[in-house]
Amino acid sequence: MQQARPGDTVRVHYTGTLSDGTVFDSSRGRKPLEFTLGAGQVIPGFDGAVTGMGVGDEKTVTIPAAEAYGPRRSDMRLELPRTQFPPHVQPAVGEQLQVSRGDQGFVVTVREVDEQRVVLDGNHPLAGEDLTFALELVAIR
Repeated sequence: MQQARPGDTVRVHYTGTLSDGTVFDSSRGRKPLEFTLGAGQVIPGFDGAVTGMGVGDEKTVTIPAAEAYGPRRSDMRLELPRTQFPPHVQPAVGEQLQVSRGDQGFVVTVREVDEQRVVLDGNHPLAGEDLTFALELVAIR
């Protein structure tokens, strides 16, 4: 049986859960995720978990935060005076905003808002989380 190895394009069905069992994403009911092993298209731990699987194989793996989206970094939080936002922009906790610095754009999440300040968080929403994936390898090309 052929086993998935770096350079192969694979299709995988997955369901991702947090340590408390909350499902954060799943390909079930959609097309399987297609990516090339070793090409950096998915988090490192996901890539490593699929490597060596054969078509039809299923397994569940827990990927530590360091091999997923990394640790939550305090230096990715930014506190801004409320006056730096245009009057028509009313940021709300949990909202994601597109910001730019120079010619780079990135997404931040609003964590706190009051009359004086807005706290933004540039961490990936899953940073600092160990992630568990139920995997099924559907195809290897």
